[in-house]
Amino acid sequence: MTSFATGRMLLTPTDRHGPARAKRLRKLDLGERPDASYDNFDAFADKVAEVTATPFSMVNFIDENRQFFAGLHTPAGNRGGKDLGSAAARSNRSSRYMARDHGYCPHVLVRRKALVLEDVCDYPRFAGNPVVDDIGIRSYLGAPLIDRTGIALGTVCAVDTVPRPWGRAGLDTIKSLAHELVRQIDDREGHRTV
Repeated sequence: MTSFATGRMLLTPTDRHGPARAKRLRKLDLGERPDASYDNFDAFADKVAEVTATPFSMVNFIDENRQFFAGLHTPAGNRGGKDLGSAAARSNRSSRYMARDHGYCPHVLVRRKALVLEDVCDYPRFAGNPVVDDIGIRSYLGAPLIDRTGIALGTVCAVDTVPRPWGRAGLDTIKSLAHELVRQIDDREGHRTV
């Protein structure tokens, strides 16, 4: 799909459900700010990185305009240039936002299906994404977080700087992790309304 205004590939799909998602995220008190309550999301991102053996993983909530990494795992001691790990380390968790047109999570959100990219450079639509050049992302594994109301709140994902043969096992793993996290979010909401 090309934009008639620019003549280039549209990297981010149109999101018709953005306003409803933003409203739901506000109701759940998710996606607005990093604070102590997000430690559980960081721990979950750590678990995703461990299970998938990846250097980066995220729990990502997406509103109409931006992405918020409520859970973030980066490699320890990463001293790279413009990569996500050094950016997160410099910001001490305060800069967990990314533009909505960066990365692959917005695609997962709109599709409402898991996405496996063993080598993002093999897919013209995804190879031109800013995270390839800016951060060095080469492989992606992500699944949507669809809550009990049927709204896709965001994603859980694992990424690497080298191509990865995720296969069916990787797909099943990320989908299982997404289901696990949705149960935690639903439980969290249940405890808040009691």
